[in-house]
Amino acid sequence: MKYVRLGNTGLKVSKLCLGCMSYGKGNYHAGWTLDEEQSAPLFKRAFEHGINFFDTADAYAEGASEALLGKMIKTYARRDEVVIASKFFGPMGPGQNERGASRKHIMSAVDASLRRLGTDHIDLYQLHRWDYETPFEETAQALDDLVRAGKVLYLGASSMHTWQFAKALGIQAQNGFARFVSMQPQYNLVYREEEREMLPFCLDQGIGVIPWSPLARGFLAGNRSKDGSGETARAKADDFARGLYFREDDFEVQQRLAQVAADKGIPAMQVALAWVATRAAVTAPIIGATRLEQLDQAVESLEVVLTDEEVTRLEAPYKPHPVLGHQ
Repeated sequence: MKYVRLGNTGLKVSKLCLGCMSYGKGNYHAGWTLDEEQSAPLFKRAFEHGINFFDTADAYAEGASEALLGKMIKTYARRDEVVIASKFFGPMGPGQNERGASRKHIMSAVDASLRRLGTDHIDLYQLHRWDYETPFEETAQALDDLVRAGKVLYLGASSMHTWQFAKALGIQAQNGFARFVSMQPQYNLVYREEEREMLPFCLDQGIGVIPWSPLARGFLAGNRSKDGSGETARAKADDFARGLYFREDDFEVQQRLAQVAADKGIPAMQVALAWVATRAAVTAPIIGATRLEQLDQAVESLEVVLTDEEVTRLEAPYKPHPVLGHQ
């Protein structure tokens, strides 16, 4: 496994991050997530591969994902070797203050996540989405307090507009608050809008980039049809993906990817993942896996070398998209 620094920090993370949305049973994404018995072999294999970076969120399976991750770390790894990334923002109950980025919710959310994870600190605590109802000064001060209290070591953010991220960093700097060190955007061969502003901005500011959905929720692995369906349980139930992909030009990219992969004699997902992982701004793509072979192939993709000509072929069919995934 290759290890890299997360942005300008001294924190070393594996070049692949294992996303934990698929693990833990709950109402969220019911029908395709794995229970503890099904998940355990994947966590064991991930640790064997040297993956030390795991991304989850309190809203995944209503907290069951965090609880399962915490248990798997205790079973298969040493806490000091693992980098736990979790996120807050989504609704965690019916109340008006059980969601968002207010001070009240942040203080409640972090303690609940720590209990579920079974640890006394979260390595990377991330704002899942921009909160239009809470002044960011309030959010920033609450997050700074968490760092000062030792409950959180580093701060990160996820999908938002670049102006919002720049505003956040400016407020943090002006007040001497702990700074966001990472950004988690959507980025893959069929959604490259982050190349316009966010990725160059992160490069300039020394921000680590850990993209979600590098395979476009399986679209780039070739397991989705033009009507948005597929053979896997996730493909059949994933309404969110249908709102992100499946434009006609997305299938042109998918077809070009299949051609390049066939010429190289490797699976399309390995080419797609290698493309994301080797972009200049990217620290570590967040991968999902529900089968051992998916995890093994993802790790093997780190050894895939793409020529300049292959990169040009892969990128040529792309057409601009509306901004997606910030909600």
